[in-house]
Amino acid sequence: MAPVPSSPIKVGHIDDVQELRKAKPKTIPERFVRDMNEGPTLAIALPSLSDIPIINFSRLVNGSKDDYQTESLQLARACKEWGFFQVINHGINLSLIESIEEVAKNFFMLPLEEKQKYPMAPGTVQGYGQAFVFSEDQNLDWCNMFALGIEPPYIRNPKLWPIKPTKFGETVDVYSREVRKLCQNLLKYIAMTLGLKADIFEEMFGVAVQAIRMNYCPPCSRHDLVLGLSPHSDGSALTVLQQGNGSSVGLQILKDNKWAPVQPISNALVINIGDTLEVLTNGKYKSVEHRAVTHKEKDRLSIVTFYAPSYEIELGPMPELVDENNPCNYRRHTHREYNKHCN
Repeated sequence: MAPVPSSPIKVGHIDDVQELRKAKPKTIPERFVRDMNEGPTLAIALPSLSDIPIINFSRLVNGSKDDYQTESLQLARACKEWGFFQVINHGINLSLIESIEEVAKNFFMLPLEEKQKYPMAPGTVQGYGQAFVFSEDQNLDWCNMFALGIEPPYIRNPKLWPIKPTKFGETVDVYSREVRKLCQNLLKYIAMTLGLKADIFEEMFGVAVQAIRMNYCPPCSRHDLVLGLSPHSDGSALTVLQQGNGSSVGLQILKDNKWAPVQPISNALVINIGDTLEVLTNGKYKSVEHRAVTHKEKDRLSIVTFYAPSYEIELGPMPELVDENNPCNYRRHTHREYNKHCN
C-alpha cells in the first residue's frame, strides 16, 4: 500500500459512480469521458483467447510426475508469454469464494453515507473512493473502490474496517489468509520453472505486504465513453483477481498490442505477474498492462489481492538470471522506493 503523501493533494470533486447511475444524467461528467481511439485497439477476432493459459493447481501439488511436468511447462509459458493465467483447483473453498463476494457486494450496496464513513484520503489507496487520483484534472474511472491493508499488521488502518455488513472483517481475514497461502505456493512453483530453489522468493520477501481491493463498476449508459479501470500494470509480485459470479466480462489484457478480453472460468482465479516479479526475473517473466471496461446493462464486481515483498527489501534482478547473454536490465531499489515512484 502506498504511504501517505507528505503534502496535501487537490483532487477536485469526485462523483460517486453508483450515485451517478441512480441519477441517470443526460451526459456523462467530463472527467469520466475517455478518448477510446487512443492507444491499442480491441481485438475483434479472438482465436487466441483459448490460448490464455489455464493452470490446474492440484496437478502441480498432487499430480503425477507427468502431470507436474505438463503444468510446470504451462506455468512457465503463461509467465513468459502472457503474464496472466487462470488457476483452477486452487484449494480455496468455494463457500469462502462466495462469502467474500457476498460481503463485498453488500458493502457496495450500503447507503452512500455509510460507505463514506471509511473515506479514501486523497493520494492514498486505503478506504472507500477512487484510488490513484493525484490532480484536479485527472480522468476518473467508472468504478467505486474499497481497499484495505492486510499484512503486515502495521499497514492496517482499523478505522477503515467497516462494521457493516456483518462478518465483513472476519470474512476478509479468512479469505486473505487463504489467498496468501496460494501466493506463497504459486511463487514456489514459479521459482522452480526458473531453475531456482522453491523457497527463494519466500526467503527474499521477508514479511510480505498484502492488500485487498474491491472494485464495483455499475452499468453505464455510455459504456463506450468510460473505463472501469484505466490501463496499468501492477507493482506487486503477484496479483490475484476474483471476478464476481455473473458480472460482465470486464478484464482486458494487452496482447500483441491489442486488448484481449479474459473470459472468466467458473470458480477460477486470475493471476498476473507484477512489476516486482518482472524485475526479479530480469524481464524473463512479464508484467502486462491491463484494464477493465464497463457494460451498458450489467454491473461488475471484482476482488483483487496484491502480494509483494516487505517494503524494506532491496529488489533487483536475481544473480542466477543474469549472465553474458542476459545482462542486467533493471536497477536495484527497495520496494518502498518503487511504491512511492509508482504512486
